[in-house]
Amino acid sequence: MTELAARVPCTVVTGFLGAGKTTLIRHLLENAGGRRLAVLVNEFGDVGIDGEVLKGCGIESCPEENIVELANGCICCAVADDFVPALDQILARPGIDHILIETSGLALPKPLIQAFQWPGVKSRVTVDSVIAVVDGPALAEGRVAPDLEALAAQRAADPSLDHDDPVDEVFGDQVACADLIVLSKADLLDGAARRAATARVTRYLGRSVRIVPAERGRVDPAVLLGQGLAVEEVIDGRRTAHDDEPEHDHDDFDSFVLELPATLRPEDLAEKVAAASEAAEVLRVKGFVEVTGKPMRLVLQAVGPRVSHHFDRPWEVGETRGTRLVVIGLKGFDRAAVERILAA
Repeated sequence: MTELAARVPCTVVTGFLGAGKTTLIRHLLENAGGRRLAVLVNEFGDVGIDGEVLKGCGIESCPEENIVELANGCICCAVADDFVPALDQILARPGIDHILIETSGLALPKPLIQAFQWPGVKSRVTVDSVIAVVDGPALAEGRVAPDLEALAAQRAADPSLDHDDPVDEVFGDQVACADLIVLSKADLLDGAARRAATARVTRYLGRSVRIVPAERGRVDPAVLLGQGLAVEEVIDGRRTAHDDEPEHDHDDFDSFVLELPATLRPEDLAEKVAAASEAAEVLRVKGFVEVTGKPMRLVLQAVGPRVSHHFDRPWEVGETRGTRLVVIGLKGFDRAAVERILAA
C-alpha cells in the first residue's frame, strides 16, 4: 500500500457566505456510494446552524457522531488550537473512508491546507481536492455576493480606503486554491447569465480550473470525491492575496445571534428578513425557527434579500423550542435596524 493510499482523503469545501456549501455536502452524504464519511463544519457565528442541519439528515453513511463542529471561529485562524484536535476526534472513529471539511464563508483555505504538511497530520490524512462553491446569480450580476453596492459606493467616495474590496479578497483567495469550481443555483440562470457568472469567476483564476454548474447542490460524487490530488504538496504554489501576511483577521465582518418569538407564518418572517437585509447591508442570515402550532423545526436561510425556508425535522422531546437566527454583515452594519425590522 502506498503512503498516499494509507492516508484518509479529505475534501475541503470552501466558498463565500450562502454560496451553497452545506447543500452540496448534504447531497454528497446522501449519495456516498458506500463510503463512510465524516464531516468537519466550521462556522462564523455563535450558533452551529450548518452542523445542526447536517446532523438532522439521518443519513446512514454519516451518522451524527461523525459530524464535528467548530463554531464561533475561523478554521484558518486557529488551525493548531481547533482543527487538529477536531481531526483527532474524527480519526479516532473506526472505518472513516473520507472526510469532508466545510470552511466558514470567511475562511481562507490556504492556511488550513498548509496544516496538512505538518508531520503529525501528513502521515494520517491528505487533501483529496479543494472545491470552491460560488454563487451563480450574484456573479451573473457582477458581484461575489448579494447587496454589496453600498460597500462599493462607500469605497469609491472615500479615497482613504484600500482599493481592494476585502470581500473580493476572501473570494479570490478561495477560488485561487480550488481544484474545481461549483457554480451553484444554476437553475436560476439563463444561458447569458451563466456565461457572465463563469466569466467573472475566470478572472480570479490564475490557472485552468473546471467550472461545474449545480442545481440544489447536485453534482455527481464521482466528480468531487476520489481525485487523489494531494493538494497539500502543491498549495504553496497557488498565489493568494494574503501570502505575504503573517496572519489575518476578520475585522471586516460582524455577527450576532437574534432570538425571536415563535412565528405564525414563515412567509411573514421571510419578508422581514429580506427587508432587514436590504436596509442594513446584511450578507447572511441563517437559523432555526419555531412556527406556532407546528411540531416541525423550520430552517431559514438568507443570502442578501434571497430567503428560503423548509421544515427539516420534528422538535425532539425535551428540546428547547425557539427562534434563533445568526446575522452576519460587514463591519459596522446596522444591527439596530435588523432587530427593529425582525421584531416588528
